[in-house]
Amino acid sequence: RVDHSVNDRATELKLFQLARPHMRAFHCAWFSFFLAFYLWFAIAPLLNEIQVTLDLSKENVWTSSICSDAAAILMRLIAGPLCDNVGARIPMAIFLGLASIPNFMVGLIQSAGGLYVVRFFIGIAGTTFVFA
Repeated sequence: RVDHSVNDRATELKLFQLARPHMRAFHCAWFSFFLAFYLWFAIAPLLNEIQVTLDLSKENVWTSSICSDAAAILMRLIAGPLCDNVGARIPMAIFLGLASIPNFMVGLIQSAGGLYVVRFFIGIAGTTFVFA
């Protein structure tokens, strides 16, 4: 409900009712932000195990992190104007969908080059913070 005497401010907040579009938008926003955070940082705790399993140097792991950040920076240059022109909803869904694919492929990495490529495409998830 809103109080019309005080500039239509809410008098109660019903978090668990999805009948109004405002609450649906709120829940979609926090869930997509959580998903973006999860996708971007999911591989971080696994890096030590990946380094040992694939016999990678510390420089290889650092380079993979740079690849992830570079992708995020490059894609943010595209995401900003895209968000201005189209809105945040559809690009956010597309970018999260695209960023989920390399996360599923982490288990298929066989070399440092594979780690670089997967981390580069995981960097797309870092772009979604522009939309959130």
